[in-house]
Amino acid sequence: MGAMEGEDFGQSAATILGGADPSGVIYMAWVTAGICPLEERARLHYNSSVIIPASTPDSTTAANAGAPRVLVLGSVPQFPVEAQLQTAESVEAATDALAPGHFDAILAEPALFAKILNESRRDAVILSFADRGLAVLDSLGEITWCNAVLTEWCGGPPIGRSLFGALRSKVLATDTADPLELARRNHSVSLRLHRPDAAVAEYVEVRLQPLRGPTGTAPQILAMCRDVSAEVDQQRKLDALHQAGREMSDLDVSQLSEMSEPERVTLLKHNLRRYIRDLLNYDTIEVRLLDRSTGELKPLLEDGMTREAAGRTLFARPEKNGVTGYVAHTGRSYLCPDATTDPHYLQGASDALSSMTVPLIYGDEVVGTLNVESPRPNGFGPDDLQFTELFSREIASALHTLDLLSAQQSCAVSQSIDHVSREIALPVDDILASAAVLLKKFHATDPEVTQHLRRIVASARLVKDCVRKVGRQALPHDASAGSQLLHGKRILIIEQDERMRRSAHLLLERLGAESESAATAAEALCMLADSAYDAVFTEVRPQDMSGYETFTRIREMSPGIRIAMTTGYGYDAAHSLVKARMDGLRHVLFKPFKQDQVVNAVLAVIPPPSAPAPAGTF
Repeated sequence: MGAMEGEDFGQSAATILGGADPSGVIYMAWVTAGICPLEERARLHYNSSVIIPASTPDSTTAANAGAPRVLVLGSVPQFPVEAQLQTAESVEAATDALAPGHFDAILAEPALFAKILNESRRDAVILSFADRGLAVLDSLGEITWCNAVLTEWCGGPPIGRSLFGALRSKVLATDTADPLELARRNHSVSLRLHRPDAAVAEYVEVRLQPLRGPTGTAPQILAMCRDVSAEVDQQRKLDALHQAGREMSDLDVSQLSEMSEPERVTLLKHNLRRYIRDLLNYDTIEVRLLDRSTGELKPLLEDGMTREAAGRTLFARPEKNGVTGYVAHTGRSYLCPDATTDPHYLQGASDALSSMTVPLIYGDEVVGTLNVESPRPNGFGPDDLQFTELFSREIASALHTLDLLSAQQSCAVSQSIDHVSREIALPVDDILASAAVLLKKFHATDPEVTQHLRRIVASARLVKDCVRKVGRQALPHDASAGSQLLHGKRILIIEQDERMRRSAHLLLERLGAESESAATAAEALCMLADSAYDAVFTEVRPQDMSGYETFTRIREMSPGIRIAMTTGYGYDAAHSLVKARMDGLRHVLFKPFKQDQVVNAVLAVIPPPSAPAPAGTF
């Protein structure tokens, strides 16, 4: 409101109030009938007429009903013109008085008017800096006031236009079919607008808050508008990431089961490249998988890395293995804002100046890492980290799915190989034992029979070798390698119980050893005479001779061979164990066999014969 000084303003006051002497009035402005009622202080400040008197008389009410009605803020001035005066001691009281009635003028003390003016200017400055669009709507939904933010969104002053029309928007979501009608009935309403042609604030969230009047109606509505475009884009990206994750994890098992492991890895690489580029917009990437047995981070795929970086050997360790090794060791993401000064960073891309590395975690276990690099310093921020971490979970889930499929296939193949080996083991052993007995009988007298028998022995052993070879080819390298602690060792088992023989075969084959068995000690001695073995496991009580006799004869035939006696905790009436121990027996295996005991019996260092047996060693 502009300030009019001296005579000009006084003449206006005299004119308004019927020719009164203006000498007692400093400032005045007129209140038209259309302004009232007013709801908020801002409206009062900008649209109320104010008269500021030079003196303050007692409050009076004119008897003439046709006299001008004047609202007085503070003390009532001496006023020569006949008028109806109503006093309000505060701005809030004046607001309540203005709402139901009509006044021709408002008078205020100078100090009170100055306070109102200062607060008005302060509120105007605050509203100008608000980051939300604010507007006051009338009952028809047309804008009567708005701040600068909403004016910018509308492309110009929107006063007198509907809010939706001024924003050039369409309603996407709302609580009701007619949000303005609901707001007019004193209900708050939320809705979301879409402005497809807007350069800024494409998506706007609007809350309509009724400004209640004294009669319970809402003659005015406050519209609070917030730009949610970034949130909408973020949600779209999240939805796309989750969809990509579902597509990577929702693999056609029947189709994948027909693929080889390299083909499945190729499919995974293709999907990872596509989603990382399309959704995250990263061009320089590296994915490594953690080998749980060695701690090595083995490359799965890379794009944009130097040849040296792609072939670099890294381990999950906190130092000297780059950011990737540090992340795999700690299980925490790492932002490298400046690759030229970061102590963990090892060059990946030739032009990289910053990087971001996140762990691939399934459950609580790190299964690999995802590293991306940028040619700009501080190339990645919190939002990039959030999206990348979310997508890393989908990658880990897809890797786990493929890993489970490989494990399932390996398990199925392994079970099949075990079943075949178990079923052919004893028949082949019977062939070998029978051939060994015949060889002992005919090798000195019938060369032709001996030749045929040796061919039978070789063919029988070839059958077992072929089964093992098929197993190694069918299983992945890591699965087929397993715990090959006894690889290359040949072990002979003397056991009359067929179930124990099968069990021993299975355990020794899994440990990488070649095992053959005999039901009797005599057959085993014939086999030992014809073939070389690294160790012999003989039961304490073979069915055809005593355990001690078996022990001594084996040692006579092969002085350097390792011998272990096996027992099922039965009573040793012949005291074979005691006698054998006195003659140097060092190992006793209890049935069923345990892997660590078997490995120890075959691989343990044997001290010189003069050394006493260690305490606790059987």
